[in-house]
Amino acid sequence: MFFSSISFKALLYNILDRVNSKEKTKKEKGVYMEELDLSQMISLFWHRKVQIILIVLIFMVIGVAYTTCFVTPKYTSSTTLVLAAGKDSTLPTSITATDVNLNSKLISTYREIATSDKVVRKVINNLGLDISDQALKNSITVKVVSDSEVIKISVTNGDSEIAASIANELANVFSEQVKEIYNIDNVHVVDTAEKSDLPSNVNHTKDIMIFALIGIVVSVIYVLLDNMLDTTVKTTEDIEKTCRVPVLASIPFDNSESRKGGRK
Repeated sequence: MFFSSISFKALLYNILDRVNSKEKTKKEKGVYMEELDLSQMISLFWHRKVQIILIVLIFMVIGVAYTTCFVTPKYTSSTTLVLAAGKDSTLPTSITATDVNLNSKLISTYREIATSDKVVRKVINNLGLDISDQALKNSITVKVVSDSEVIKISVTNGDSEIAASIANELANVFSEQVKEIYNIDNVHVVDTAEKSDLPSNVNHTKDIMIFALIGIVVSVIYVLLDNMLDTTVKTTEDIEKTCRVPVLASIPFDNSESRKGGRK
């Protein structure tokens, strides 16, 4: 009995010493998990595909909820203007090379006139808007179509009808201001602004794709971290990798015997 006790203690101390030695070696090397090659990584992701899909779906739902509940929709309406020959031209029914050259030089100036304080303030007064001059300026975008005499004025607002009204009124006031300054009537409306039914700052498809991509990244990081922190031994291959020794034999688990024992 005495020798049996000594042998058991010696065996226990030996096991503890080997475990501590192994942990020390791991810490010295800074390795707490086996490096995964490409095939192992693919296999890991494949076996955890349900979790990955679930995480991606959760992030997609978060994306929809975010754009629906937290993003204030804004609507953009645009009107298109073109610079043509003025009424005072010697050839009222045609455009001369002189007209084209003059319009090309004036078009950059016209862009500044469209957002000038005088024009913006007059639009606010005509429509009775409760908005500051600077706020209205910030909502206006004036673009000159490249290599053309076309000006596109866009207005963004939280109300689609107000956005269209501002754009159309801005085009009228701008045309009147040009006539007053240059004494020519060469600004003509090609397309009037119309109410937009779709918000310009919300793109559900784009937002869902972005959040899905974030979900994929998060799920990959989660799977890798979970695999890194998982130190349980599941297969004989895990034993061989951990202990660095070959497995000579294994004892299968008999489910029938465990069921019989449970009945007793």
